[in-house]
Amino acid sequence: MPVLVLQGGGALGSYQAGVFQALDEAGFCPKWVAGISIGAINAALIAGNPPEQRVARLTQFWERVTSGLPQLVPALPDGWMRGWHEWAAAATAMFGAPGFFQPRWPPVLPFEKGQVALYDTAPLRATLLELVDWDRLNSGDVRLSVGAVNVETGNFRYFDSAHQRLGPEHVMASGALPPGLPPIEIDGCWWWDGGLVSNTPLDHVLAEERARDLAIFQVDLFPARGARPTSIAEAEERVADIRFSSRTRLATDSARARNAERRAIARLIAHLPPELAGSPEARLLHEMARPNRIAIGQLIYRDKAWQGTAKGREFSRATMRTHWESGLADARTGVARARAADTDWLAGPLPEGINSYDLSA
Repeated sequence: MPVLVLQGGGALGSYQAGVFQALDEAGFCPKWVAGISIGAINAALIAGNPPEQRVARLTQFWERVTSGLPQLVPALPDGWMRGWHEWAAAATAMFGAPGFFQPRWPPVLPFEKGQVALYDTAPLRATLLELVDWDRLNSGDVRLSVGAVNVETGNFRYFDSAHQRLGPEHVMASGALPPGLPPIEIDGCWWWDGGLVSNTPLDHVLAEERARDLAIFQVDLFPARGARPTSIAEAEERVADIRFSSRTRLATDSARARNAERRAIARLIAHLPPELAGSPEARLLHEMARPNRIAIGQLIYRDKAWQGTAKGREFSRATMRTHWESGLADARTGVARARAADTDWLAGPLPEGINSYDLSA
């Protein structure tokens, strides 16, 4: 089963949209999309539209939320581009992003009771209602999973269309990053951005599906590895990368160990004498021990030289197009690399066990 896993990362999410365009061109049609924060929004736009409209809906969303700043920026050297980037992030902070969030007026003061967020996300709700077919999303054709954290208990959970009907509020909860965006109320509980606890939903996919084979394409927006910082600004950026990067290796190592245990149990069951092999206990163990085959292709966004700490908050059209084109080019290269490999895991059949592929090299 083809699966798309999308990390959170704010304005960097347009990179994921470019990646999806390349996957769509290659015929990779996910049956399950899992996302956190901006990844949840992209995931809903994919799961809630027919295949032929998905790229168009992603384009509509990203062009709308980046329409509040100048559309064209002249080619500048990296030093000047960093200045533009910081200015655009400041303008976004001041004026918001159309169709996404808008500043509260009058401005919220830090110690003002009754207000816990700087912006209002009513525009995002309207956008999601317009661009996502929620009946289609909940029809079961494409599964959607989005993660959020309970404000009062600190417990993390996934809202999953396989288990409940999802609406705009579930996607908004997954992307409600404080103190900028307000928590979202669902069934009497308040929820914040799932990236506060886990920014990559790979672990949910691996834990939920233990029977069918999975071809997982994972798009990360923060690199786990990076150079040692040489300034306070670089240190701040590196902290964000570490905090929000995926724990892919931990998740895959854990799943690989469980998969090996299940294969070992299956081999032992095969050697049971006939009088035990047909017992209810043996049949139960056989069902529990059935190992599935899993392939995980990981594509990681690479920072531009002119980017800094504002990379997740800068919603200009020029930067959005840069991210989109980078995702499109990187994914085309990654798909070509997968196609040229001895085992084309994107097309299947998958090799035995759990195998990871670095598509960013």
